[in-house]
Amino acid sequence: MMLPHHRLLVLLTVVSLQVTTFAVGADDSKAPDDIPKGVVTKYTFDQSKIFPGTVRDYWIYVPQQYDPARPACVYVNQDNVQFNAPAVFDRLIHEKEMPVVIGIFVTHGRVKALSDAALDRFNRSYEYDGLGDSYVRFLLDELLPEVEKKTTSDGRPIHLSKEGNDRCIGGSSSGAIAAFTAAWERPDAFQRVFSSIGTYVGLRGGNVYPTLLRKYEPKSIRVFLQDGSTDLNIYGGDWWMANQEMERALRFAGYEVSHVWGEGGHNATQATEVFPDAIRWLWKDWPNAVKAGEGSPQLREILQPGEPWTLVAEGYKFTEGPASNAKGEVFFNDIPNAKTYKIGLDGAVSLYLTDSKKANGQAFGPDGRLYAVASGTEQVLAYDSDGKATVVADGIRGNDLIVRNDGLVYVTNPSRNNTEPSTVWLIRPNGEKQVVDTGLKFSNGVTLSPDQSLLYVADSRSKWVYSYQIQGDGTLAFKQKYYHLHVPDSADDSGADGMCVDRDGRLYVATRMGVQVCDQAGRVNCIIPTPNGKVSNLRFGGENFDTLIATSGDRVFKRKLKVKGANAFQTPVRPAAPRL
Repeated sequence: MMLPHHRLLVLLTVVSLQVTTFAVGADDSKAPDDIPKGVVTKYTFDQSKIFPGTVRDYWIYVPQQYDPARPACVYVNQDNVQFNAPAVFDRLIHEKEMPVVIGIFVTHGRVKALSDAALDRFNRSYEYDGLGDSYVRFLLDELLPEVEKKTTSDGRPIHLSKEGNDRCIGGSSSGAIAAFTAAWERPDAFQRVFSSIGTYVGLRGGNVYPTLLRKYEPKSIRVFLQDGSTDLNIYGGDWWMANQEMERALRFAGYEVSHVWGEGGHNATQATEVFPDAIRWLWKDWPNAVKAGEGSPQLREILQPGEPWTLVAEGYKFTEGPASNAKGEVFFNDIPNAKTYKIGLDGAVSLYLTDSKKANGQAFGPDGRLYAVASGTEQVLAYDSDGKATVVADGIRGNDLIVRNDGLVYVTNPSRNNTEPSTVWLIRPNGEKQVVDTGLKFSNGVTLSPDQSLLYVADSRSKWVYSYQIQGDGTLAFKQKYYHLHVPDSADDSGADGMCVDRDGRLYVATRMGVQVCDQAGRVNCIIPTPNGKVSNLRFGGENFDTLIATSGDRVFKRKLKVKGANAFQTPVRPAAPRL
């Protein structure tokens, strides 16, 4: 929807683009003399460990109405004091159209060793344009704590709210994408974003945001966008088109988004005009929480409304290897502690093996036994219902495994310190073992298609999950880089780890970005992060196999879904034909 307000005046509509621009009342960005005025104070910060060797200026705006007995809401702005913000805040706080907000206006870092002002600017793109959490960590871990060390001119201590719902962040151009990235990475800390002429183009990866927005489970973020049709169009991209693409992606995913489009260029003219109404809209209904949207149709096919991730257990060193038996009970490993645990159908967690031999991946076979890769002894073991182990194969260091309905076992064996090839082993029911593939950088997670005709192997040190056709004798043929995964800006690979499939043919991959859900055509449709931002492996469990279990560092989470998992130890399931 367009920004609603009685002061907005439609000036121009361009046919085909349907671009609407607005003007605000002349007095809207000025604070009359008879209302309380806040105070702006300038400081310098040069102790950053996240951006070492830099110095930057910042200003703190404190409204007269601020009471230190109650932590204030927060507005952070990149690139200095912009949009006549202090006067706008004076007016809107007085008129109770926004809460009592302390504003922090900060410049990008200047490199201390450089004296030339032109060279001095290069750190701006590094800090602002890149994806990832570096800049928001700078704000949360360094700058805002520094702000809270200050006092107002009349001696009031500064206390800032830590709630994302109480925090807004904004900026223009590179400062705008920095604001959006801060909220995207940490919606727990910033949930309201003002973006003017945002740099959502291919300078440092910002062009991927419209795609990620369509795939990620929506976050609790409210966004206001502003841009003009004569904005920049250079080697890195077209700002005008990129901002429209952002708006369409946000709307597609169900976010609260509003915008104002105009004819202006790469400047703050229109943004300054619309800033008061944008701020009104961003703070509307506060203190009611900003809500996340429903997400794409593909997410809605999977996720159950009102069923978020919930904690199963915590306090481990590193969890891995979830495996479901025929009842839907799930077993997982704490590798460093060499323990295996069981999650009952009632959700209770109990110790299953006191010495798992540092087992990693595991899976149940058609014989009801729990097969495990014992990295401590370089064996594949199978445990009966009493926990008694039988050696299935020796001499396989291994990582993960899957057991097919006919008893064939496939085991991934990553390279050791990059001194030997990464392999995939086949172990037949008679114990015969054979290398059936080599050459992946780091063979890791492994699973089967629901009809068990294809083997999928994750290469952690790439962006690929490989697909193989299983031959009559169990060997592999027609190797393909089939599943194309997303890679975070903070890494050089996807970190693809454990995997599982549902009965409709979707592949669920544990990656650095969360659970990436792929369709049968090899495309990531959805990205579902876990609460702690970690995930090593996945398995469907529960009585109906409709609960996704995620081993996530020191914790294990579960989430009830609309879909059901396909178990390799059961009769193969043939899903419907894939979508084009």
